[in-house]
Amino acid sequence: MTSDLIIIGSGPGGYRTAEYAAKKGMTVTIFEKGEAGGTCLNCGCIPTKTLCRHAEILDTLRDSEVYGLEGLSYQFNFGRVMERKREVTAALRQGVETLMGAPGITFVRAEARFKDAHTVIANGEEFTAKNIIVATGSRAKMPPIKGIDLPHVLTSTELLDIESLPKRLCIVGAGVIGMEFASIFNSFGVEVTVIEFLKECLPALDSDIAKRLRQTIGKRGVNFFMQSGVKEITPEYVIFERKGKTEQVEADMVLIATGRAANTEGLGLEEAGVVFDRNGIHTDEHLQTNVPGIFAIGDVNGKCMLAHAATFQGLHVVNHLMGEDDGIKLDLVPSAIFTHPEAAGIGMTEDRCKAEGIEYVCKKGYYRANGKALAMNETDGLVKLLAGNDGRLIGCHIYGAHASDMVQEISSLMTKGTTVKELADMIHTHPTLSEILQETAMTF
Repeated sequence: MTSDLIIIGSGPGGYRTAEYAAKKGMTVTIFEKGEAGGTCLNCGCIPTKTLCRHAEILDTLRDSEVYGLEGLSYQFNFGRVMERKREVTAALRQGVETLMGAPGITFVRAEARFKDAHTVIANGEEFTAKNIIVATGSRAKMPPIKGIDLPHVLTSTELLDIESLPKRLCIVGAGVIGMEFASIFNSFGVEVTVIEFLKECLPALDSDIAKRLRQTIGKRGVNFFMQSGVKEITPEYVIFERKGKTEQVEADMVLIATGRAANTEGLGLEEAGVVFDRNGIHTDEHLQTNVPGIFAIGDVNGKCMLAHAATFQGLHVVNHLMGEDDGIKLDLVPSAIFTHPEAAGIGMTEDRCKAEGIEYVCKKGYYRANGKALAMNETDGLVKLLAGNDGRLIGCHIYGAHASDMVQEISSLMTKGTTVKELADMIHTHPTLSEILQETAMTF
C-alpha cells in the first residue's frame, strides 16, 4: 500500500498530525501497536489530570468550613475514582479512533518496522510513502536499583491502574511525574515520601518556584529527602544514602519516577539508516532526521517531552512538506505541573539567564494581594516575569492556582514579541487572577 505520508504512533503528535495532513489533501497511513491516543491519553496526561481533579475536590472538602459547610461528612470511594478515570480515557480514545476514520486516513492497528527509508512492514504487509514520521513516544526509565523488579515497585503506567490505595507510597524522583503523584496521593490520604538525588525538585523549573512548591507540598504532609540516592528496595523498605549515612523508609508501594526514555527499539531504524542514541532520534530544525524524508516528532526525538510539543512539531513537519511557512516557535513551549497548587513556566528562568550571562530584569507579583485569589481561598502563589534589555518578555514562571492557564497568556505574548510595557497597558478583567500578570508588568 502506498500513501503520501506514513506516521508510526498515534499519540497527540501522531493523530493530530494525521488529521492535519489529511485536511491538507495528503493520504496518510498511521500505525499504532497499542491503544489509540498513545501514552498521553491512556496512561499519562489525561488519566493523571483526572486524578488531579479528584484530589482537588478532596482538598476543597477538607477546607469546607471556610465556605460555611460545617459538620460535612463524606466517604472517599477510590474504586469510583478509578472507574471515572477509565470512563474519561475511553471517551477520548473513542474520539481519536473516530478522527482516524476520516477520509484520507488509514488507521492500522499493528506494530510497524522500517524495511528501508521509504518502506515499513506491519502484519507482514509492506507500506510505502515518500515521507515517514516517527512518533512512538517514550516509556518510563528504570534505574539500576537492587530490588527494582519487586512486584510492589511500579511505573506511572501501573500506578494508574491500581485497585486499592497503599498506606505508604514512596516515590523515587521529584520531577514532574513524581511531584504530581505526590500531590495526588497525599490528597487521597496516603502517607507519601519522595526521595530525590538532586538538590531541588523539578530541575527544569525556575528554582525559586520549585522550592516554594516543594515547601508547600511538604507542609501538607509529604516527606521529602533531597540529595539522596536510593540503593536498594526490599519488600518492606526503600534504602537510601543521604549525607553519607544510610537511611530507610517503609513503603507498601514504590513509584519509580526517574524520567522517560525514547521508544526507539524495534523500529528498524538501523535498516533505514537513521541516526539515534539513548536520548532519542537526531533531528534538525524541521524535525527531519539524517535520512531525507524521515522525520521524528515528540518524545522520541528527546527535544521536549510534552504532548503539545509533539503536536506542534507534527504540524510544522506537514507545513514544511507542503512548502508552507508557519509562525510556530518550537523553542517557546509552555509547561505546567498539575500539583496543588499548580506551577507553570515559559521561556528563560533566572537560573538560565545567570548561567548564560544574559542581562535581564525580574519582577514578582503575589497572589495574596489579588482579590480573586482571596475570594478563592488561594492566596499562596507567586508570579515571576522576566524581561530582556529591550523590554521584551523573555520568561514567566508561576506557582499558584490556575498557573497553567495564566502562563498561556504570557506564552502567546512572547510568541508575538510583546514588551512588559505593552502588557502593562492591556486592560485585564477584574476580578481575575490574570490581573497579577498585568500589575507585575506595571512594576518594571
